[in-house]
Amino acid sequence: MSSAPPPVPRPMTVPEFRGAKARAAKLAVVTAYDYTSARLADEAGVDAVLVGDSLGMVVQGHATSLPVTLRDIIYHTRCVIRGVRRALVIADLPFLTYQVSPRQAVRSAGRLMKEAGAHAVKLEGGTRMAATIRAVVAAGIPVMGHVGLTPQSVHLFGGFKVQRDEAQLLADAKAVEEAGAFALVVESVPADIGAKVSAAVDIPTVGIGAGPGCDGQVLVFHDMLGLFTDFRPKFVKRYADLGSQIRTAVETYCQEVRDGTFPGPEHSFR
Repeated sequence: MSSAPPPVPRPMTVPEFRGAKARAAKLAVVTAYDYTSARLADEAGVDAVLVGDSLGMVVQGHATSLPVTLRDIIYHTRCVIRGVRRALVIADLPFLTYQVSPRQAVRSAGRLMKEAGAHAVKLEGGTRMAATIRAVVAAGIPVMGHVGLTPQSVHLFGGFKVQRDEAQLLADAKAVEEAGAFALVVESVPADIGAKVSAAVDIPTVGIGAGPGCDGQVLVFHDMLGLFTDFRPKFVKRYADLGSQIRTAVETYCQEVRDGTFPGPEHSFR
């Protein structure tokens, strides 16, 4: 008698994600860009997978996220969405796909939902982007905000620098909430300010380099596993060093090919 298939996990929804703060439930989010990474993260129990435009650096090898296109995000979101059964999938709006006008933002966000299957979108900016967030939400598209260090403004900031203007950060967070966003990424701010921002809004804050006072945390899959080593921000904790293990494995493969020990009889057809 065959055993019953494992139950399908209950999917995370936008209302459930938003309500985590009221439940005092911490949210674990991972940024990933492909089917395999998304599937592993989903099976491990993450609450959301963010398809970030950081793929420009981590996957494409650029110095910033600015070259990433909407087509890139659509492609990678399609890959990720196939790998998840439970996690909420949130796709980044890349640089210059939403800043021109609210109408442009609605169109770009709609493509991420319609063509890629994203459950929600994320865009950067606080008070200056409130009208845009409001327009996208009015179109029926859930929006996650992003304040603090917004990487698409890296040249305006003069680099990837910690943001310390408490008054501006609080104003930005409140503007994003009032515009209708269901959650808020807070990046690279002092821990005490991160806690104040989180306390100032009713929507969950997801920190990355914003201290433990946020309602959740997000790390890039490749960073937390030691796969991306071009640089390592202070806020990254490496939970494994897979990069060195992969390098050793490939070195062993190369050696076995060259000395003729691979493939062996067990890897050959008879």
